[in-house]
Amino acid sequence: MSFVRTVLGDIDPSDLGVTYAHEHLVIDGGRPVELWPDFLLAEVDRLAAELSDAAAAGLQAAVDAMPADCGRNPAKLAELSRRTGVRIIAATGLHHERFYAASHWSGRTSEEELADLFTADVETGIDERDYGGPIVRRTDIRAGIVKIAGSDGGPSARDLPIFRAAAETHRRIGVPVHTHCEAGTGALEQLRVLLDAGVPAGHVSLSHVDKVVDRGYHRELLSSGAFAVYDQAFRWGDRDNGTIQLIEWALADGTEGQVMLGMDAARQGYYRSFGGTPGLSYLLGAFSDQLTARGIPAEVRKSMFVTAPARAFAFAEVGR
Repeated sequence: MSFVRTVLGDIDPSDLGVTYAHEHLVIDGGRPVELWPDFLLAEVDRLAAELSDAAAAGLQAAVDAMPADCGRNPAKLAELSRRTGVRIIAATGLHHERFYAASHWSGRTSEEELADLFTADVETGIDERDYGGPIVRRTDIRAGIVKIAGSDGGPSARDLPIFRAAAETHRRIGVPVHTHCEAGTGALEQLRVLLDAGVPAGHVSLSHVDKVVDRGYHRELLSSGAFAVYDQAFRWGDRDNGTIQLIEWALADGTEGQVMLGMDAARQGYYRSFGGTPGLSYLLGAFSDQLTARGIPAEVRKSMFVTAPARAFAFAEVGR
């Protein structure tokens, strides 16, 4: 039987509910914060207040897309879930190259060893030190996705072994694969690598692709059976909202069932609890109102927030 793995345990996919498909609810230090101090999201009281506001607007689940050794903190994710009632899916995997020092261990690790680490995060539990030291102490908090990152235009030579390790992890245990598309690009190239490595398209979700407002690109991506995460909705400013345009095109093309929504709100400046804007409740408030005003049917909004995530983040059934 398929399931979704959250930080507090496994649930039936139908119980996931209204879901944000790409967030960074906790960034507890690491290289990202060294580069951009505004990325520090570590104060549980403020984070719980922010997440509670989103829950009051209807949020029931969120994917935390921060993978290994760049600020992941499984204990804080579990505490946030307990305090707010929001189901949280944690990630294993590795982020973009810029989020690690040049001498990082991931550059000296074989594909098989990476797959072993990713598998252990999913099956046994995430290291309490987030692989930041030589001693590994596994918690009972398990990852529910493998998150990997491509470079501009697709996976680089550095990225390819990580993609293949993620694919090996999926083949072993059925865990969904979730990707970062640099500047929204390279989704089709990423998907080809994963398909060639044995991951069915229906177990792949590709983030940030609404940065590229190109109907042909999205038509090909969505028609493949993979999922696209549109997570740029609040970033358009005075420009026409490209995220809404892409949703309208997907609806016209009959591919809207492969679209999910998120915010990728990875900065204090985006959280009301830190004095920022628009806050995590934005998608279920102002943006949903915009979709209604543009004539996007309620069943399409339900698909993007509920039905598609329940499919995308469910484990595949695999033989042992």
